[in-house]
Amino acid sequence: MLHRTFSKGDGNDGKWIGVGGHFEENESPFDCVIREVREETGLTLLKPKYRGIVTFVSDKYQTEQMHLFTCDKYEGEMIPCSEGELCWVEKSKLFDLPMWEGDRVFLRLIESERSFFSLKLVYEGDALVESKIIMNDE
Repeated sequence: MLHRTFSKGDGNDGKWIGVGGHFEENESPFDCVIREVREETGLTLLKPKYRGIVTFVSDKYQTEQMHLFTCDKYEGEMIPCSEGELCWVEKSKLFDLPMWEGDRVFLRLIESERSFFSLKLVYEGDALVESKIIMNDE
């Protein structure tokens, strides 16, 4: 997890988030996650698993989509991150961290080991006002 302590003015200040970023030209979601994780952590993902798409809708920020991956096979050594403090967090302590309420929703979906999903999270200010989940197996 990444503790956002180096402000970028994106609203994530002080929150714990996953690593990631934006697509570069001609990248697939797999290309992007491998590059972003390597850039931010020094680790190279070996077998990322595509878990879902999350659409964030907000009255404060532009609508964004996030491609969500998990991975338990990697190589390399962690490096310092320019966006905050990187920490391995025990799964049992994950929900004790300050994070967006919608992040708790998709983390529970990941934890359930359900198949690919689409999740829409709607925020008014910093408050989550709606979440809609569509599971691939429904």
